[in-house]
Amino acid sequence: MRVIRALFASLAGCIALLALVFAGHAEERHTLVVFAAASLTDAFEEIAAAFTAAHPGVEVLFSFGGSSELAAQISEGAPADVFASANARQMQAAVDAGRIAMEPQTFAHNRLVLIVPVDNPAGITSLDDLANDGVALVAAAAGVPVRDYTDSLLERLAADPAYGEAYRAAVLSHIVSEENNARQVAAKVALGEADAGIVYQSDITPDLREEVIAITIPDALNTLASYPIAAISDSETPELAAAFVDYVLSDAGQEALARWNFIPVRALDPEATPEADCAPVESEPVCAPPAVGEGEGGGIGIGAPILGG
Repeated sequence: MRVIRALFASLAGCIALLALVFAGHAEERHTLVVFAAASLTDAFEEIAAAFTAAHPGVEVLFSFGGSSELAAQISEGAPADVFASANARQMQAAVDAGRIAMEPQTFAHNRLVLIVPVDNPAGITSLDDLANDGVALVAAAAGVPVRDYTDSLLERLAADPAYGEAYRAAVLSHIVSEENNARQVAAKVALGEADAGIVYQSDITPDLREEVIAITIPDALNTLASYPIAAISDSETPELAAAFVDYVLSDAGQEALARWNFIPVRALDPEATPEADCAPVESEPVCAPPAVGEGEGGGIGIGAPILGG
């Protein structure tokens, strides 16, 4: 009888220990909330999959949108752990609001590209044609980073005697719709709701490859977009937030960004980011992600037609 009691006591102790172990594991589950520019959607979803695989029990929830809208939400106290902006101005708004815990770090660059519907009803082949009568142009709303970069482009063109101020005024007068982010601009052009739009080269995603034609913008006129990232000061999981930022800046994170047509901020092994379906953009290539099964990340080839500018 004593032996039986001892066995039951031992069994009860084991059950209690297992309960504590499972309770501990349950407590280790965390949710990381990342506010990120809409243009980062595909790249960050790939990064999140790898990050969560390396951090069991962690779930990454994204809020994608225009950086200006996200910065406003963060400044008003929206709960978040990480902010990745498409320009420094909106990151600075979050810094000024006291919500940023660390020095923001640039993790990627991007380029502007002119896109038109695949049937190109307005016959647009270069920036010059945006000033033609009857052209319907869709753009991002004022304050959205891609609009800031577009305005900088138009300022350069206005200062160029080959274009002039009249050109800029004509182009601005042709804007028929203003969107909250670059992805919405690209979608409207793909649907044929406008004759042209200016977006990031990373916005030419697989679902648009047969819907748009991309027209390159010469380097002398183009704007190099810079993307900063930082952890939020009152994050409930500051160590995880810092780890996510570090992962984005790591070779693996940079390779994922390169696969989705971003320009990484550090040199990478070319074998890790195969240049499938590339077309030159002046001094830098526009590379589609490799086809399924190619490369380390299994990205999806884009292959949209690209015209030289």
